Amino acid sequence: MIHPQQSSCRRRPLRFLGRVLGVAVAAALTTALILASVTQPTRLSVVVQRLVMAFVYSCCIAIPSALVLRRLGDMGIAQHGRLIVVMRGLVLLLMNVIGCSVGGLILVAIGILPHDQYWKEFFFAVQFGAAITLTFGLSMSFYWGVRERLESATLELRTRQMEEERAHKLLAEARLSSLESRIHPHFLFNTLNSIASLIPKDPKQAENTVGKLASLLRFSLNASQTGLVPLAQELRVVRDYLEIEKVRFGARLRYAIEVPADLEEVDVPPLSLESLVENCVKHVIALRPEGGDILVAARARGDRVDLEVSDTGPGFDLKTIPLGHGLDNLLARLVLLFGPDARLEVDRDGARRTVRLSLPRNAR
Repeated sequence: MIHPQQSSCRRRPLRFLGRVLGVAVAAALTTALILASVTQPTRLSVVVQRLVMAFVYSCCIAIPSALVLRRLGDMGIAQHGRLIVVMRGLVLLLMNVIGCSVGGLILVAIGILPHDQYWKEFFFAVQFGAAITLTFGLSMSFYWGVRERLESATLELRTRQMEEERAHKLLAEARLSSLESRIHPHFLFNTLNSIASLIPKDPKQAENTVGKLASLLRFSLNASQTGLVPLAQELRVVRDYLEIEKVRFGARLRYAIEVPADLEEVDVPPLSLESLVENCVKHVIALRPEGGDILVAARARGDRVDLEVSDTGPGFDLKTIPLGHGLDNLLARLVLLFGPDARLEVDRDGARRTVRLSLPRNAR
């Protein structure tokens, strides 16, 4: 009479059978105690005989009841709705009749029940067993139903916790990846070489470049502790990065930033715009002798804000971004911070390619 949908029972047949036998023993003891209190037998042998008979009947009723109810559960029958108790009750009453008939035959076969007493015992067992079967069957069904829902809720909670832990780990890896890209040897070596070349001819600019590099690295370190930052702060990092790269590429790198002042307080993921700009520098400016133009812009659109980085490159498909790429890490952070409310899109308009980051304007 175990609840049919108990998943652990389905996975562990021996445990399922053990629970059914446990219910059968409890029902047999209850039956024997009730009969003993009513008839008050004087001999121990009579008590033992009735206990054996009660156990045989209980096993013959409990095991098929549990199997049938579990089968109904596997078929998806009576999972919801008000008729579930009625259906279980009818199943239990039917199994009570079948179990009593089979149990009586077993008792006759082993010599406990005289052959000519079979039908008399059968009708008594069916009537008395109906109350016991319904009491134990429905009680255990309700118990296992509650336990199943509790286990399902616990499993769902654990799954959510695992997903949150994975998301936080992903965010940490994304931030670490962004930090590593900032301190990548090629970036540092190129920047230091540019600074070294500036020292004899333009010490002031060399000093400014060192300050911008320090500011960029400091922001990268602090970004690991911050979920969102004001757009104005992100734009300062973008300018520092572009100025550092402009020392290296000179006139090949041309850029403009067009962001309305009223959007500078909008919260954005740290190093989000910088990642888009860095992608332009790496895949357009650095690969073309003539360089290219980069435009960073932002515009309000209802309750959303669109951050755009466009260049004169050939464009790309977001679906082809490899795992671990800067844009792949950015996508992972967007999912963590905004869920489906954030979008990253790539458009092409004439000779320009635009990567658009669409975010809710009030993210906090």
